Amino acid sequence: MATANAPVTVRKVKALAAPELRVDEEGLSREMIIFIASAVVAVAFYVVAAMNYLGTFTILLRPGESAGANPAIDFFVLGTLVLIAPYGFTMSAKLRRISKIEERLPDFLRDVSEAGRFGMTLPDAIVVASSGRYGLLTDEIKKMASQLEWGVPVATALRLFEERVPTPLVQRVVSIVTRANEAGGNVADVLTMVAHDTREAQLSASARQISMLTYVTVIYISFFVFLVTIYIMAAVFLPQMITAGQGIASSSLSGAGAVTLAFNFVPVLFLAFMVAVIVHAIGDGIMAGVLYNGRLAEGLQHATLMLAIGWLMMRFVVPILNV
Repeated sequence: MATANAPVTVRKVKALAAPELRVDEEGLSREMIIFIASAVVAVAFYVVAAMNYLGTFTILLRPGESAGANPAIDFFVLGTLVLIAPYGFTMSAKLRRISKIEERLPDFLRDVSEAGRFGMTLPDAIVVASSGRYGLLTDEIKKMASQLEWGVPVATALRLFEERVPTPLVQRVVSIVTRANEAGGNVADVLTMVAHDTREAQLSASARQISMLTYVTVIYISFFVFLVTIYIMAAVFLPQMITAGQGIASSSLSGAGAVTLAFNFVPVLFLAFMVAVIVHAIGDGIMAGVLYNGRLAEGLQHATLMLAIGWLMMRFVVPILNV
């Protein structure tokens, strides 16, 4: 069980925890390192895109087309995917792990509260409750219980737990529990109320996500309808426009000035469609993620999927229009 004073063991635990704290406070997180590495690779793709556009050299990802803006757009899209995809998926995985940890936090607080009603102090109640199973939260609880058994003050153990799981919900819970323990009195009642409020906050967030799922679905449907519309125009309407324009240009009416058809602008129109798909994919993806759970990382994940699908369809499914 927790002891009141153990200076040697406290120093040992703090020495063991010091490297982890230095990484959090002074170093870069794994997600930030991935973002920096992705940015370096993305800049290389952007340089290749600029050189393709300027004509320094040409790399064609789709055979059968002429050099120009299309190869530059290809490498610009690849650079953007490299920039947002690794960070978006890595950060989303981290946030999902934290959400699963927070999901079992009310159960742990309730067990600590029940242990405290039998006359145990807060450190002893945490150690007793650590024998339960709380999913991904179990490892963090066992770390905190081990620190308490080694003689670390409960306020320090809670602070270390907060630094390992730095979310607003955990920070709020740790702050309330620490102040209640310092103030004295019946901590069990405080833990019960905190557990109830935490569960209510989680249920409210889940209800919000369910209600926002409809809007996310509408965003995806509208994006795919936009892609299908572009495909129909490129496969049916624009080729007929090119054929009609070439026929008028080669007929006797072309010299009269009465009938003209600017079919030469069709490739420019198609290029505008490509730019519109890129803008819609990034913007709609970020909007979908922010609407669903209010996190930019989730939006980057949706933007990656939309941008990859839109680019693949525009470059390898939609037919090439040659004028």
